[in-house]
Amino acid sequence: MTRHTAASLLTPGALVRHPGEPDWGLGQVQSVVGARVTVNFEHAGKRVINAAVIDLDLVDAEAASRY
Repeated sequence: MTRHTAASLLTPGALVRHPGEPDWGLGQVQSVVGARVTVNFEHAGKRVINAAVIDLDLVDAEAASRY
């Protein structure tokens, strides 16, 4: 997993995890508008994350297939 701070690094389809909510599972970015990132998480559904406050963990597709 890669730590990042800019929402601009996220694109729709990217796989992420929320560092403060590991029970939410793997999430797929649906949209990015400014610092607002909409993510569909496995166990928490759709959530809007403020990327100016929360640094999501970017997960590469190969690593995600191991989960």
